[in-house]
Amino acid sequence: MMTTTFDRDEMIQKIADRLLEEKKSIVTVESCTGGGIAFSLTDFPGSSNWFDRAYVTYSNEAKQQMVGVNEQTIIDFGAVSESVAGEMAMGGLKQSQVDFSLSVTGVAGPGGGSPAKPVGMVCFGWAVRDERGNEIFTTETRYFKGDRQSVRSQTIFYSLSFFLENFLC
Repeated sequence: MMTTTFDRDEMIQKIADRLLEEKKSIVTVESCTGGGIAFSLTDFPGSSNWFDRAYVTYSNEAKQQMVGVNEQTIIDFGAVSESVAGEMAMGGLKQSQVDFSLSVTGVAGPGGGSPAKPVGMVCFGWAVRDERGNEIFTTETRYFKGDRQSVRSQTIFYSLSFFLENFLC
């Protein structure tokens, strides 16, 4: 669980500073946030020095075509799953020359939920390319409360704060 709380601007400034300091860059692969993470990151002047690109893979076809999510993974686990989030993050890493990739897929609402995957369920993926070129990823599922905008805002904030605290600190 995260122990530090940042406001949005402070958090993104810390991400920018650390990526610049380490001469590293990031890509985002987003579904339920519709590019909101990329927007938040590129809202900062100078972000072109550490932000490479974004994929908005809202449909299953986009997930497959743009970042190589396996169709069978979607069939077996559903688009909202840690398996898909992991493949999204790894696909973003493989499609670019960046060091970090961040992905999200979820049910923002107000509809689309089910007992197994309720509104507010979001699956996250974070991938890193280490100094030896190895690609490693981690995933997590979180459940957020609130309306569509609230779920999306919480998703954006959580994805970036987890990235900062676990990959850049």
